[in-house]
Amino acid sequence: MAAYETTRPAPFGAISTFRVVQFFSNFAEAVADWNDTRVTRKSLSALSDRELNDIGLCRGDIEKVARQR
Repeated sequence: MAAYETTRPAPFGAISTFRVVQFFSNFAEAVADWNDTRVTRKSLSALSDRELNDIGLCRGDIEKVARQR
């Protein structure tokens, strides 16, 4: 029985293009994550101690919650 190989390597330009696109995609995702963390931290910091207590948090929990979101 004869075997037929159906796979072949991608051309160098395709691999390079994919890596460049992937780099910018990862960068955009990191910026979006950073901004979400910043917005969460700012929103929680604007709450009073009483409001934070109502949702079960204290001032010391803000950083942890912002990073976990």
